[in-house]
Amino acid sequence: MAATSDDALESTLYSMGKKKTNTTPVIENRRARHDYHIEDTLEVGIVLRGSEVKSLRTGQASLAEGWIRASVRPVGLSMHGVHIAEYAYAGPTQQHDPIRTRVLLAHKKEITKLETFTNSQGHTLVPLKIYFSNNKAKVLVGLASGKRKADKRQDLAKKMAKRDMDRAMKRRM
Repeated sequence: MAATSDDALESTLYSMGKKKTNTTPVIENRRARHDYHIEDTLEVGIVLRGSEVKSLRTGQASLAEGWIRASVRPVGLSMHGVHIAEYAYAGPTQQHDPIRTRVLLAHKKEITKLETFTNSQGHTLVPLKIYFSNNKAKVLVGLASGKRKADKRQDLAKKMAKRDMDRAMKRRM
């Protein structure tokens, strides 16, 4: 009888250690990595309505036109130009505006650091990803500076060279 309770205890311990697979999509801004040098990143929270959360969980959002403003007076971060589609199953009174300004959540010290970064010439803040962590929506903010056309060409040349090398190595095996 003791052996069966030990087996049950072991099976519950093993099941507790298993991680659940995350099936929620990650919305990425691949265009930002092409247009900007990402110098640093910061994870911040985002204030959303219920229909926006449901729409994000289905993967219906676009970060391509998004940008972020940091302000010291009043202290805050706001995300502009990000399109989160309306949730199809919400009623007309429960819908949200797809392109509204959304408030981002960060510590005051981080916001002042971001604001001083954006005050320098040629620097900006761009949203790189929206994802869920512990059932809370998070935004990965990139501290970025603009790329020149030659930089973009060099990046494409490196990517093509790497792809060719991978193909050659695959053929050898």
